[in-house]
Amino acid sequence: MSTRILIIAHAPLAKALRDCALHVFPECADEVLALDVPTHEAPEDTLSAARRMLAAGSQQDTLVLTDVAGATPANVALRLVQGLNTRLVAGVNLPMLLRTVCYRHENLTELTQRALDGGTKGVCRLDAD
Repeated sequence: MSTRILIIAHAPLAKALRDCALHVFPECADEVLALDVPTHEAPEDTLSAARRMLAAGSQQDTLVLTDVAGATPANVALRLVQGLNTRLVAGVNLPMLLRTVCYRHENLTELTQRALDGGTKGVCRLDAD
């Protein structure tokens, strides 16, 4: 069984990242979930929506990726993961997401490290001096 990946981010980033991942890995549609957080939505409403998304596969390990530590999506995600078999990583970017989707069959601990590695190694200078 694969680890689910849930992206919780400021709208429209979560769904846009999911769309990019599905462009490369179309077979992962059921395992990559996205929750965009609208500007004026109450955090409690976002948390309820996130809980509903996770309820469908409550026995499945889940890696939650969010955009900015300390912002509403991350704060909601932090409340979401408490008491669940999940890990939470902030600073989601496309290299991080693609790395996690590629290795989604690994266990949650290994996948979390892949997310961190993918996120940091994906940020690099490309031009030469």
